[in-house]
Amino acid sequence: MHDQRFVYVLISTVHTNRYYTGLTSDVAARLAAHNAGLSKHTANGRPWRIVTTIEFSDSERAEAFEKYLKSGSG
Repeated sequence: MHDQRFVYVLISTVHTNRYYTGLTSDVAARLAAHNAGLSKHTANGRPWRIVTTIEFSDSERAEAFEKYLKSGSG
């Protein structure tokens, strides 16, 4: 069974040195939520735009990659 997930990277259009990395199954809906201020981590950087998305066929690999990107190594 495939569980399609996306790791995405956003950039603030106001603070252009600020990025946010997240995980979702619906990139468009998640971007809309970030830009609506529904995430406390991104509310003050609005609006956000997508830098990149990476598609995974299973959630475990997607979660591991997101964790890697959020670590100091990523």
